[in-house]
Amino acid sequence: MRNRNILALTLAAAATLAAVPAALPAAAATAAHPANSRTARGDCPQLSKKLEWYGNNRTKLQRTIDERGTCANPDLGHGKSKRPVAAFDWDNTITKNDVTDATIAWSLRHDKILRPKSWKSTSKWMTDDADRALTEACGTKVPVGKPLPTSRNAACADEIFEVREDGKTMSGAPAFAGEWDHRHTVPQYAWVPQLFAGHTVPELESYAAKARKEALAAPIGATQTVGTHEIPGYVRYYDQQRDLIRTLKKAGFDVYIVSAGSEPVTEVWSKGVGIDRAHTVAIRSVLDRKGRISTWNEGCGGVPRNKGEAIPYIDGKRCWINQEIFKIKGKKAWDKQDFRHRIALGGGDADTDVTFVGDATGAHLVLNRNKSEFMCRAYDNADGRWVVNPMFIEPLPRKDGTYPCSTAAYNEHDGSKGPVLREDGSVVPDQGDSVHASSVPR
Repeated sequence: MRNRNILALTLAAAATLAAVPAALPAAAATAAHPANSRTARGDCPQLSKKLEWYGNNRTKLQRTIDERGTCANPDLGHGKSKRPVAAFDWDNTITKNDVTDATIAWSLRHDKILRPKSWKSTSKWMTDDADRALTEACGTKVPVGKPLPTSRNAACADEIFEVREDGKTMSGAPAFAGEWDHRHTVPQYAWVPQLFAGHTVPELESYAAKARKEALAAPIGATQTVGTHEIPGYVRYYDQQRDLIRTLKKAGFDVYIVSAGSEPVTEVWSKGVGIDRAHTVAIRSVLDRKGRISTWNEGCGGVPRNKGEAIPYIDGKRCWINQEIFKIKGKKAWDKQDFRHRIALGGGDADTDVTFVGDATGAHLVLNRNKSEFMCRAYDNADGRWVVNPMFIEPLPRKDGTYPCSTAAYNEHDGSKGPVLREDGSVVPDQGDSVHASSVPR
């Protein structure tokens, strides 16, 4: 049926190409653009040929831009056609290194974390062990609501950063326990905006801006020390991703950032690639009556205001995209939608991105960071539209062995691991790692 539709395409029908329920293959895309079309003339918005992509990835992405943007649908942007949507994760997708970690590190080095009434009050899942470790390390001499001296108290900075980074105390005890849906949230991610409770949004934005300036000025490869943790000290915007976003917008796409970071922090950074607040979706804190960040978050998919149960994380990213971009309310926001209510292009780097990137109808862009569930989907390439690229800066070497796709790569709702399944229920076989640092031509 799709081949007959393609053969029947005329100049008039090409304007509706964005609504065809599959991405057209290269030959069909050529057929859809006759000799006098914008594509044939070469004046469609083009990705820069000066920036290196792995293999033919630029061509694959350009094909989606041409098929779904203004080349195939010149009415985009004139109120006659709905714009196609592209959505990207932020940390390690648009930038190299984590901007949330950069902001936390800066805040700890400049005494910007306020002492809570109790550490257990900051997260509904915090364990007694974590509460005890944080209380002992950070002390009780500082009045509640006043800054902790984390720049001088390495033990306090260490405990805070370890809880954020690994969900454990410095002694190795679990920092969080209880029940949560492991495809809807992860407590240490939800804890980041809760850690900044008591601050106003402008204050947190100013910390993120100062951390941004510092991280962009640091040389590639630089490190910094937080407590006794040594972490990356630099962040860079990927030039290829800047160019991709610019080209998508020029071609009539609505481009969004969907991150599991704190929204004020993500917004400070997303401005750098031309994405405004309205197109930046991350963990949204509820503000108290004085306009200060609280330990409560806005909800999604029928989940009301909560303590972190429904953040943009794995299936939660789909929920937030469906709710905020496609205006699908209630429990249905958790479900995969029909073609017209899904993004055209998605990009990410980790398992937290696998669901929304997999929902894309045109291209699934993956930066390889050896995350099992994501790479199983990418290398299986069930629909032929997955685009795998090594990280543009300091790409990882080849992963030893294979990804355990057939047994233990899928992140189950209860936190266990299981096989990755295709939509027809078949099991994805274990996959080798083929797109990595040493696979890039020199």
